[in-house]
Formats: sequence, C-alpha cells, structure tokens
Amino acid sequence: MRTLENRIPPPFVCVLVAAAMWVSSLWLPFSDNLGVVRWALVTLFFAFSLIGPAAIWGFSKAKTTIDPVRIDRASALVTSGAFSITRNPMYLSMACLLVSWALYISVPWAWLGPVLFVIFINRFQIIPEERSMAAKFGDAYEAYRKRVRRWI
Repeated sequence: MRTLENRIPPPFVCVLVAAAMWVSSLWLPFSDNLGVVRWALVTLFFAFSLIGPAAIWGFSKAKTTIDPVRIDRASALVTSGAFSITRNPMYLSMACLLVSWALYISVPWAWLGPVLFVIFINRFQIIPEERSMAAKFGDAYEAYRKRVRRWI
C-alpha cells in the first residue's frame, strides 16, 4: 500500500472525487428537501474552504513548499495562521469544498465523496507527511502535533 503514498496530488484526488459525485447525480434522483437551509449550508462550507488559500499564503510567507508529493522538500514547520487551527488546512479546505458540493448536488450517494476523500487523504497523504515532518522537525513537530488537531 505504500506505493500510493504521496503519489497522487490531493487537489487531483479532490477533483476526481467531485467529478464522481457529479456523475452520480446524473443517474440518481435529486432531493431538495432542505431548500433554503441547504443553500445556507452550501455557502457556509464553501466559506470554510477559504482556509486553504490562507494556508497556501502561510507556506509562501515561510518560503516552504506546498508540493504535497515532494514532502521531503519542506524547509519550515508552519504553525501559525491557519495552521494554528488545524494541521491540515489545505486538506480541510478540500473536504469542505466536497461537502459543499454534496449539499449543492443534493444526491444521497454524493456524501460518499467527502468520506472517501478524507479516508484516502488520511491514509495516503497525511500519515506519510506526519512521518516526514516528525523525522525532519523532531520535537518541534511533536509539540505542534500535540497542540493542534489533525483536522479540526
């Protein structure tokens, strides 16, 4: 299973999952039983997804890589800004986008998308990243890991 670790860029996984969710919506019945509440939740989760650009800006400010495939190139441990709320703000952002998309297309099977995304990203992206960060940043990363949750 390690052959999949850090091989597929998470934004690609997110787009692939979103596309699969959309395809499922073409064949399954639409359910708009939430009406206005659904639209409010779509907007809310989309707003939550804006933590991703804030995280990218934090990486840029620290002059470290945002490349999720080449995690060995990380040159700084970023713990401020979005990273003081969650250790994975970019992945959280993508998960929020998928939840917003599931609410928008309003097909029950679409809810598998965000769930499968989180499972895949945890196993094949976050766990390998955490191993790499622990090896590279040692005690500083361990203290950060204890202080800030993985997702929220």
